[in-house]
Amino acid sequence: MNRRHKVVVLLVDPVVGFDAAIAPTLFGAAEADGGPLYEVVTCGATGDPVPSTNGFAIVPQAGPEALDDADTVIIPGTRNTAVRREGRLDDEVGAAVARIPAGARVVSICTGAFVLAAAGLLDGRVATTHWRYADDLRALHTAVHVDENVLFVDDGDVLTSAGLAAGIDLCLHIIRRDHGGQVANAVARFCVVPPWREGGQAQFIETPLPRDDSASTAATRGWACAHLQEPLTIEQLARHAGMSTRTFIRRFREETGQPPGVWMRNRRLDRARELLEGHDLSVDEVARQSGLGSGANLRHHLRRGLGMSPSSYRKAFADREFDG
Repeated sequence: MNRRHKVVVLLVDPVVGFDAAIAPTLFGAAEADGGPLYEVVTCGATGDPVPSTNGFAIVPQAGPEALDDADTVIIPGTRNTAVRREGRLDDEVGAAVARIPAGARVVSICTGAFVLAAAGLLDGRVATTHWRYADDLRALHTAVHVDENVLFVDDGDVLTSAGLAAGIDLCLHIIRRDHGGQVANAVARFCVVPPWREGGQAQFIETPLPRDDSASTAATRGWACAHLQEPLTIEQLARHAGMSTRTFIRRFREETGQPPGVWMRNRRLDRARELLEGHDLSVDEVARQSGLGSGANLRHHLRRGLGMSPSSYRKAFADREFDG
């Protein structure tokens, strides 16, 4: 029997309590065929309880030895003085980070990016962190290309998320990357969070709450999701919302952080991935039902977004069920 993918969450003193709970909760909820897909372990730089920034301490399951055979290492946010103010790892944290296997995937949530940067793991890479602390990260580590305008950055073997709840978005993205949309969506349902966040990759959007129901594009977005297979135009969406095209585009972007065309394309890709995973349909039929038009168009967008063809995506993620 193959060993489950081991996710080790390294808690750096003092850890941000909210961040520390994200990875164990989400990866712990990922199941297929009634069984867990990940082994999730929390550890500290020592075996002692790890103080949090929220008035409680966390007793990790293991000491730093848990990192020795980790497949994925996740570092939640921290207010560790050496890391956050001096841009360096103290002896205990440095020794723990040094135990991470060379081939492991390394992930940070929020200000956990400061730990990765201090270890040199972000040099020459694009990375993100909480928007409030982006300038601090940029000043301490000039070799890191900091982008505070996204929810997360996937740079292959190193991934970083923005602040706090953006860690949820990143963990769902990783689960989706590992096991497909059905598993990730089931985890999102279990955790009562959206499988994708309104606003795409933006850390924040201009007007998260519309002034009143008549000013919102929410009903039209719901209607569009039910009619993805139709060749909807922006003018049609605006008419459904009872707005001029210009007003509709402005309010749509205020509420979602994306122009209508980009939002529609992403929803159609989401639908195409669901159909590839759960149905034995031809590529052309998947494209038709998702509103992407042609198999060639579907292939283009999947390769551009995921680096995979429809057939390779189906082979990787089809026929995986979540029991929850």
